[in-house]
Amino acid sequence: MDAEVVLQEEDTEGSWTLLSWMASCVMVFGGALPYVPQYQEIQRSSNTEGFSTRVCLVLLIANILRIFFWIGKQFELTLLLQSVVMILTMFAMLHLCCTVQYTNRVSTKQHRLSDLDFRYFWKWSVFEDYLLFCFGFTVLCAVVTLLMLDSAVFVETLGSLAVMFEAMLGLPQLLQNFHNRSTKGMSVKMVLLWTAGDVFKTTYFVMNESPTQFWVCGLVQILIDVAILLQVLFYSQDTRTKLG
Repeated sequence: MDAEVVLQEEDTEGSWTLLSWMASCVMVFGGALPYVPQYQEIQRSSNTEGFSTRVCLVLLIANILRIFFWIGKQFELTLLLQSVVMILTMFAMLHLCCTVQYTNRVSTKQHRLSDLDFRYFWKWSVFEDYLLFCFGFTVLCAVVTLLMLDSAVFVETLGSLAVMFEAMLGLPQLLQNFHNRSTKGMSVKMVLLWTAGDVFKTTYFVMNESPTQFWVCGLVQILIDVAILLQVLFYSQDTRTKLG
């Protein structure tokens, strides 16, 4: 009888370990999944106007900050790996956008980071400028973190900034849709996957007792996701009214 109980406990523990491992894999790679349909949409249409590249800016800053937050306060390794995967994904999106914009460019005028023209911040013509900006930002964060690593207040502030930026992930897309008065060119699948991912992620944070900043960030992201989905409904109805 005792042997059967032990076997059942081992089976339960093994099943829980497997589920935990699968959840971790989803956390690492699931954040990048929503950008697959948007990537395909840009490739198909050869048009980047429906997608806000400032989404990439927000996520790059958030995940670079999160990596340095991890250095100061080691939390789940899963979240560190997720940040690395997300950074690579954002670079892939920016590279595609730069390639498409270069192909469609009529004017020979280029906007470069070295121009130091704030009007064209994050609207540069060359992918290398985005890499250079992120490299400079990373070096700056590394120097400041090295100097302030012993300060618990600094480390917690770093974490708060990371999740604050991540919580604003959908805001550039929300504003771009509002400016365009349309969601054309934006992948609705991307937003639906954002929403599903944010619900899963927030649940994961709560169940794993992650730092408070993380699940608060998740709740804010869910609200912004819902707002974008409402834009999809509103602008599609508005378009049908005009056509009708």
